[in-house]
Amino acid sequence: MKAAVVTELGQPLELQERPVPDPGPGQAVVRIEASGLCHTDIHAAHGDWPVKPAPPFVPGHEGVGIITGLGEGVTERAVGDRVAIAWLGHACGHCRYCIDGRETLCERQENSGYSIDGAYAEYALVDAAFAVRVPEGVSPVDAAPLSCAGVTSYKSVKVAHVQPGEKVAVFGIGGLGHLAVQYARLVGAVVIAVDIEDAKLELATSLGADHVVNAAEVDPVTAIATLGGADVSLAYAVSPTSFDQAFASLNRGGRLVCVALPAEGVMSIPIFPTVLKGIQIIGSIVGTRQDLAEVFDLHARGRTRVIAETRRLDQVNEAMAQVLAGEVSARLVFEM
Repeated sequence: MKAAVVTELGQPLELQERPVPDPGPGQAVVRIEASGLCHTDIHAAHGDWPVKPAPPFVPGHEGVGIITGLGEGVTERAVGDRVAIAWLGHACGHCRYCIDGRETLCERQENSGYSIDGAYAEYALVDAAFAVRVPEGVSPVDAAPLSCAGVTSYKSVKVAHVQPGEKVAVFGIGGLGHLAVQYARLVGAVVIAVDIEDAKLELATSLGADHVVNAAEVDPVTAIATLGGADVSLAYAVSPTSFDQAFASLNRGGRLVCVALPAEGVMSIPIFPTVLKGIQIIGSIVGTRQDLAEVFDLHARGRTRVIAETRRLDQVNEAMAQVLAGEVSARLVFEM
């Protein structure tokens, strides 16, 4: 099979021929149909974060494909099932976080395309218990971005406890942000889209954003204040400055939900406004298997749209460069 491999952090990926993997106990082998390009894959390939993956490895945690083989003991999945390979590749199932529904906080988790090989390949292994079924009516090209961008933005709206009529500012209208606009609208929010590119703001408007703010042309904090301030700010832009702006845009009792992970890794929070205005700061990391099942169900019922362009796997390095240059409207998806 062909696989795109990180052989050295910070260097271009290599397209290699590898053996098709055999499933071990509890595993499934999946013939990949589509795999989304997430900014996390770029961070992984560059070794941007404190805990770095160990080359050689195959990135990819938005994989969708058909199960072609099962390992010993697998009963919950069948050959022929279409499934997703998401960021949460495995969790222990026994710790307090797994037991109480917060499996994405498990300290023994394995992450697809980071600590274990992912879906930038024609075949991939997955823990069968963590292979979420893709329902009928959801195409592989749509299901791939939903497996991370979708479930991550959905979960961030969920943990913000958005109430109907509240103003939600979405900072960064990309792979996550274009879906967050839709999820926030589904719960009745007034949505303010913030970006530095008019094309992305036009996309947000087409997806139902009530207001748009071009942060390259105006101060977004001032602009959002004129709209009545934000009750929730969702921080998806990979920029510490945008986190500061998202915080400063909040009304009393507001919630800042931190999702993006800038390589700089530092956010400055003023204590007095946080305390006196009763601001909540929430970290939201991807979503659980149940969250992803809910995301797929919403999409199957026609409640969301995925904006994506397709690429070939041998275009992986060019595709990553396009994402870094901000030349992509929402999501890129590799079709195998």
